[in-house]
Amino acid sequence: MFARRIPLFKLLGFRVHIDVSWFILAIFITWSLANWFFPSRVEGLPRATYWWMGVAGALGLFASIVFHEFCHAMVARRYGLSMKGITLFIFGGVAEMEREPESPKDEFLMAIAGPISSVVLATGLLFLYTVGKRAVWPEPVKGVLWYLWFLNYVLAVFNLTPAFPLDGGRVLRSILWAIKGNMRWATRIASYLGSGFGLFLIIMGAISVLRGDIPGGVWLFLIGMFIRNASQMSYRQMLIRKVIGGEEIRRFMKSDPVTVSPSISIEELVGDFFYSHHLGMFPVCDGDILLGCISPEQVKQVPREQWEDLTVGDLVQPCSPENTISPQTDAVKALSIMNRTGNSRLLVVEAGRLVGIVTLKDMLKFLDLKIDLEGQ
Repeated sequence: MFARRIPLFKLLGFRVHIDVSWFILAIFITWSLANWFFPSRVEGLPRATYWWMGVAGALGLFASIVFHEFCHAMVARRYGLSMKGITLFIFGGVAEMEREPESPKDEFLMAIAGPISSVVLATGLLFLYTVGKRAVWPEPVKGVLWYLWFLNYVLAVFNLTPAFPLDGGRVLRSILWAIKGNMRWATRIASYLGSGFGLFLIIMGAISVLRGDIPGGVWLFLIGMFIRNASQMSYRQMLIRKVIGGEEIRRFMKSDPVTVSPSISIEELVGDFFYSHHLGMFPVCDGDILLGCISPEQVKQVPREQWEDLTVGDLVQPCSPENTISPQTDAVKALSIMNRTGNSRLLVVEAGRLVGIVTLKDMLKFLDLKIDLEGQ
């Protein structure tokens, strides 16, 4: 989901990351606040003061989103749901669950925690704003507090929209799930509504652009695109978990992978393996003992004239948890690793021995076949 994440800090066991796309949001929010919002609410301040208020508002938005997602994560932990962390990106933030809730109750409580936290935070900020107004605090401080309490109320209301995967969509899914006892059906209905809501925002964004509100229209259009795509992707991911969840990765692996000997030259590696098999990575083995991996990136660091003199053993690097997996690993976890790392092939290793290779292509073939045969 995220192109590049930057780790920020760890809070009560939860890793907080920021996707590089979030900086686009930060710049846009700061510019909008400094050039339009604060000058229209608090007149007569120096230009530099408006920019400092814009920065403060953007940082307040950052803190508000972290607080919102942190409350999701705390409730999820309370009900035994493992959380990989919290990531902020251009459209807000997400608490990353490793699996779906086990019951409608868990889903409801985890989903509703976010909007409730935003309302609580907004109420506290409104109290501070009221105190500051009576105590005659500086206008820039009151202006930022007003913006933040209003923003958090808007976040709460927007997130309660019954459109999956927004919090309101998850609340709706939990209710439908409890009524019919079928999570797949509930997810499908909530996802359809999410897709429809995304389409509505896209249309409203286009209308806004035609009316001359280009920044607001573009922003609505992008949010609509994100919600529409996220709702459809969430339903597909749920289907994948249901279909292949619980399947061990050994079921999908090829037990006779192409391996490379550490004694061959780089010249032979390129001609007989990279150019012949068209793969981006090969396991290096001595018999069935896995020594490491070799990729084109390692070869490119060696001058062409040295290819005949150096061997694969000179360049081989140890494998890592990002490209190796045990045969007992659940298939859903394997897909998660592939999605997170971008690797489409994983080495299946047991007690230091290479027992096979699993590819994304083979897993998707099995998924398609099972859905086709079982009519799901």
